Amino acid sequence: MGSYVKVLNGVVVDGIRADASFFDTFVDSSPGTWLQTSYNTRGNVYYLPDSNIPDPDQSKAFRGNYAGLGYTYDQVNDVFYAPKPTEGDWVLDTRTWTWVEE
Repeated sequence: MGSYVKVLNGVVVDGIRADASFFDTFVDSSPGTWLQTSYNTRGNVYYLPDSNIPDPDQSKAFRGNYAGLGYTYDQVNDVFYAPKPTEGDWVLDTRTWTWVEE
C-alpha cells in the first residue's frame, strides 16, 4: 500500500492510501495530478519504517518529504516541501527540502 497526493497548481490538495493498481481503474475528472509520496522520507532522508533510524539504502529517499495537505510540489526538482513558517526569517534548504531559520 502506498501514499498518494493530488497536486493542483503546485500545491497538495488531497491524499489517499492505495495500492498502485488502484490507479489502473480510478477515474478522477477533477483537475490535478496524483503523485506518490513516501511516508518514510523526511528531510530528504529515508528512515526505516516506524523509526528515526536512517535506512542504509538511501536510494529509497523519495521526493524530499512525505507530502501533506498544503505542501508545495516542485516539479523541476521532483520534491515536496512544507509551507513556509509564518514567523521569522526562513530559507528553504534545498539539500533537505526543509525550512531553516536565518
